[in-house]
Amino acid sequence: MDTLAVFQDSLAAQGYLTEETVTLTRTMVDSLMASNKTIAADLQALKLSAGQGTQDNQFKIDNLWMLVASALVFIMHLGFATLESGLSRAKNTINILFKNTVIPCIGLLTFALMGYGLMFPGFVAGTSMEFFGFAGFGIPLPENGETAAYNGKFTFWTDFLFQAMFAATCATIVSGAVAERVKLTAFLVFSFVYVMLVYPIIGSWKWGFGWLHTLGFYDFAGSTLVHSVGGCGALAGALLLGPRLGKFYKGRINPIPGHNVTSAVIGTFLLWLGWFGFNGGSVLSADPALVSKVILVTCLAAAAGGMSATLTIFTLSKNYDISMTLNGILSGLVAITAGADQMSPLDSIVIGTVGGVLVVVSVLVIDKMRIDDPVGAISVHLVNGIWGTLAVGLFGSLSGLPQLGAQLTGIVACNTTAFAAAFSIFFILKKSMGIRVDEEEEINGLDTYEHGIEAYPNFSLK
Repeated sequence: MDTLAVFQDSLAAQGYLTEETVTLTRTMVDSLMASNKTIAADLQALKLSAGQGTQDNQFKIDNLWMLVASALVFIMHLGFATLESGLSRAKNTINILFKNTVIPCIGLLTFALMGYGLMFPGFVAGTSMEFFGFAGFGIPLPENGETAAYNGKFTFWTDFLFQAMFAATCATIVSGAVAERVKLTAFLVFSFVYVMLVYPIIGSWKWGFGWLHTLGFYDFAGSTLVHSVGGCGALAGALLLGPRLGKFYKGRINPIPGHNVTSAVIGTFLLWLGWFGFNGGSVLSADPALVSKVILVTCLAAAAGGMSATLTIFTLSKNYDISMTLNGILSGLVAITAGADQMSPLDSIVIGTVGGVLVVVSVLVIDKMRIDDPVGAISVHLVNGIWGTLAVGLFGSLSGLPQLGAQLTGIVACNTTAFAAAFSIFFILKKSMGIRVDEEEEINGLDTYEHGIEAYPNFSLK
């Protein structure tokens, strides 16, 4: 503007411009420049508004996906119920369905009461070497807990709900291994204590940024923190309960087939579907590339596990055993869970294939050890939880000796703690209130004695 004024004054001095013309020109230029500044400010405001709108939309999308993932994990409880009841005898159907109905109720309430505060006690990420912490009872809403300011992706309520679905799953795993002979009340007390105290304390070591997180231990969605912890509870319960009547007799292993293979198949596919949320939701956002990759490798591992288990049992027995195929699928899912975000499609197929072989071998070995596991929960969740966690140090983007060492440390620490705690809880219950039904009740079925009703009143049950 200064240069223009000097030029105009020069022209006016030479008689080329009148004073009125100079004044009018300057007024027009000033007005134009003011308009440009206003337009620039409006454009900047519009840009900022558009950016904020994009962030708000992404927050809503992320939050919605996490709620959908929570719902998918919730569906897994229906899968556990139908799978376990199908692989057990008809006379115990209501008992098994009742346990699998009540467990999510116990899981949600105990996690809200105390579990969440134990799992997320406020450890400092990357530096904490804490083993125990407690943020307090209940689930008080933190500041900005219902807005994007909470963590930029979802609300506090969504965060709690997703984590609570995982907690309830842990106790459901135990149910299958102790099926058909555990006292209902004793099992419910065990589930209450295990989900409220044991699971969240161990989980805090990694997901709560405790000492295992600082050491570099990696468990993306819970091969160890959910499945192995649940599998340890299953092993402890099966050991203290002893086998079902007739399972092992005069040195022989007597198969006790389930009553409804259709129910078992439906349960397996419901669990597979639920794993879309179990692993896909563990991305903790709706990141298109990572969520789709995680779900893909999850499905490939499941498919590989199913096929390798089928071929393994056929090689050993010359039979196509559908129960082994179902457990092979589940083993592949459990095994890939620790590193689903780190693995390539080929890695996932290898991990699932090994998982399918392991579950068959493990079921046979556990039978020879005279440990009775009606649904194969120990082999699926404990054995393949260990394998999947180790696989993070052998395959994928984190593989290497340092990572393998961190994985071994986490496996030993989590499993020894979980088994010791579960064994102690079951042992105290055994000595105080008893954990096994009497012989007559076991022979006639838990449905009649524990619930006063039969699942199939118009049929002759075995």
